Amino acid sequence: MKKTLAILGATGSIGVNALEVVRQYPDRFRVAGLSAHRNVSLLVKQVEAFRPDVVAVTDPDACRKISRKVGHLTEVLTEEEGAITVATLEEVDLVVSAMVGAAGLRPTLAAVQAGKDVALANKETLVIGGELIIPAVKATKSRLIPIDSEHSAIFQSLLGHSRKEIRKLILTASGGPFRSWPLEKMRAVTPDDALRHPNWEMGAKVTIDSATMMNKGLEIIEAKWLFDMEPENIEVLVHPESIIHSMVEYLDGVVMAQLGIPDMRIPIAYALGFPERMDMGLKPLDLAAVGKLTFEKPDWARFPALKLAYRALETGKTLPAVMNAANEIAVTAFLEGKIPFLKIPDVVSYAMERHDPVDVTLTSVLEADGEGRESARTYIEKNSRKTT
Repeated sequence: MKKTLAILGATGSIGVNALEVVRQYPDRFRVAGLSAHRNVSLLVKQVEAFRPDVVAVTDPDACRKISRKVGHLTEVLTEEEGAITVATLEEVDLVVSAMVGAAGLRPTLAAVQAGKDVALANKETLVIGGELIIPAVKATKSRLIPIDSEHSAIFQSLLGHSRKEIRKLILTASGGPFRSWPLEKMRAVTPDDALRHPNWEMGAKVTIDSATMMNKGLEIIEAKWLFDMEPENIEVLVHPESIIHSMVEYLDGVVMAQLGIPDMRIPIAYALGFPERMDMGLKPLDLAAVGKLTFEKPDWARFPALKLAYRALETGKTLPAVMNAANEIAVTAFLEGKIPFLKIPDVVSYAMERHDPVDVTLTSVLEADGEGRESARTYIEKNSRKTT
């Protein structure tokens, strides 16, 4: 029997690779719904190839173009409500949550509340709304299966073990393209420099987050919610080869690790096929060719985003939502040449300092998200002339 999928963020890197899994295993999966923001040309090709029942396009202008091109093949909806409809289609068994940033919260929450299993790539959903998502998962008995390579590795390393056996989680990080750059050289980083990740092929926003190590900061918060761990039991270790994707240390001192080549199709296929594994036809890991695996502590002074994330996690409430929102604005500003690379964490810190955290509700999280964006824009406007 085929598993029916809805893919939120179909034209992004995760969405494209999820559809590649479907393409390789058409006997196992059917696509009932897709959502995208505004990549018209790619979405048209996806609709023609996979013939979903419903498509949601959150950008209204792009939606009109899509309707003209493929409206005869599928129902086309628009804006956030359209994405929520796709996420809650009755026939869907598994929702792939791969929208970028905070935009994924409401559709993902709606999917869980509708009792859908969720393959989660949109880490921001748990960063800003973990206090909403996890209770809903428990109430509906939905399954939350991580797609991020780090959390997929932990998920796999935990199978067959209880939480009380865990001493700590160890998230590995490549260190990004600037791991060995002196701080002075990093002052001149360009968007092109930051988008050249040494090991992974990802979307622009995730790649910049990897370069600042904010991506790892977001993953720390995500790990707290996925695996019910306190901040002091979540460690980050830089592992430049990106072969060990993360580890779990148990009370007896044993460390369980998941290894593999750095290719996102592996954790995506695992999440889609869980609990079964699928052969994606990828080149197997050759440890002899790799030669050695190295590890080092992260440089907190050069990557202050990690400290900001731990602070947000320890404070809790709506502070992670402000941190995430300000970071989204800062990354966009950097890519547009409005601020230098090293100003990204300064923007985030500015927004966090000005926020008075309150308890998490859907309304308070969305308000904190808006506040974080506004604070970030204020900082950028005040400082952009000085940095251009």
